[in-house]
Amino acid sequence: MSDHVYKLIDVVGSSAQSSDEAIRNAIETAAKSIKHIEWFEVVETRGHVVDGKVAHFQVTVKIGFRLDSH
Repeated sequence: MSDHVYKLIDVVGSSAQSSDEAIRNAIETAAKSIKHIEWFEVVETRGHVVDGKVAHFQVTVKIGFRLDSH
């Protein structure tokens, strides 16, 4: 097994449906331009309230991806 080096970035995803969907939006969008995504960690969850109801979810995730060795 080879040694690996990883980089971490923070990405914020949003969704009107759910916090899970906000996470998926963040990961799927990041994966369009970042190779070798290996894991994520939710570090913050926020929301917007309208008329006493949750109207929008916003989730900050740390994304870990493996750097190419060459």
